Amino acid sequence: MNLSLRIARRYLFAKKSTNAINIITGIAVFGIAVGSAALVLVLSVFNGFEDLITTMYSNFNPDIKATPTRGKTFEADTVMLEKLMALEGVEQVSRTLEEVAFFEYKDNQDFGTLKGVDENFNKVVGIDTTVREGRYSFEENGRQLAILGLGMRNKLGANVGDRFTELAVYMPKREQSSGLFGQQLQPFRRRYIYPGGTFVIQQEFDNQYVLAPLEFARELSGTESEVSALEIRMAPGAEASQVVAAVQAVMGPDFDVKGRYEQESSFLRLMQVEKWLSYAIASLMMLLVAFNIVGALWMVVLEKQKDIAILKSMGALNTSVRNIFLNEGLLLSLLGIGMGFALAIVLYTLQKTVGIISVPGNFVVDAYPISMRLIDFIIVAVTVIAIGGLASVPPALRAMKVSALIREE
Repeated sequence: MNLSLRIARRYLFAKKSTNAINIITGIAVFGIAVGSAALVLVLSVFNGFEDLITTMYSNFNPDIKATPTRGKTFEADTVMLEKLMALEGVEQVSRTLEEVAFFEYKDNQDFGTLKGVDENFNKVVGIDTTVREGRYSFEENGRQLAILGLGMRNKLGANVGDRFTELAVYMPKREQSSGLFGQQLQPFRRRYIYPGGTFVIQQEFDNQYVLAPLEFARELSGTESEVSALEIRMAPGAEASQVVAAVQAVMGPDFDVKGRYEQESSFLRLMQVEKWLSYAIASLMMLLVAFNIVGALWMVVLEKQKDIAILKSMGALNTSVRNIFLNEGLLLSLLGIGMGFALAIVLYTLQKTVGIISVPGNFVVDAYPISMRLIDFIIVAVTVIAIGGLASVPPALRAMKVSALIREE
């Protein structure tokens, strides 16, 4: 073992002549432990929310989505679908058609988005697992059914079990036509459908979307075979970037092909900014802890002046003396990091099993989601060691100034 490191370890664990030095050293280690645990838990909570939101989005957003770069709709023929299904890594393909529509149920009206989906949509996303009222079905005894987001159902006051009251859906005609004597005909198409279920995913989707059969949406929009997007589910274990590139090659330059994270890139980037901003704020707490490290090491330097003088008299270089206290600061940091990581793991386990901190209000989960990742431990360790190293510099420089000979008074 390096001599400087061995002496530093002895200084750290040996009993000090003054009890105050032990107390200050213990406070410094405790502060590092609490700070390290806080940094890990801050990152873990954001990881938990990121995983939760990603899971929620996966119930509505596909692994890969292809949309036209120009216009809103395009023709999706069987040849294109067969080429996509033949790609390695593609498991299912669904055709969807989205249009803004006006909905009316009894005396309630509101605008929203009508999304027509085909029979493969629930195989591409987990939408059928989010149905809370009714069931995931678009047909019952010859009647067409719609599945409403919870927000839309509440705004319209729709009763999903009522098969006598229809939901009216209005959509503007693409081409305006005139009557026999030039009078304007009805500019909207109107069709009726029955509320068949309610899905609950995330407020953004719940307050906006109404799902209906693809043919119903086509009839209402006045199209025969057009769709607004092709939504694709990847096979388990497939590499997302490779599958996206293969789909893009099949679709051509006139289409925009996005992976799961690219579909909600703005929101996820905002979450990342909030995550690292919170981490930076929590790191400031470690700077306050650094003053405890400076104080503890400085008092050790003052106590060990005679030892330092003896070492220099025996030929120890200033750099060796400096390294003793730099290593002691490193050992302080490592001890605090170890205790902090242990504390973070204990709190993580309690949160996952018991849920010691609950989420207020009516949220999709009862307790704060949390997810630990190895990279976060590495980042926190590097951060704390860097702060501890900087805090060790002033005492180490002070130790270098101790003379080899101490004059006795």
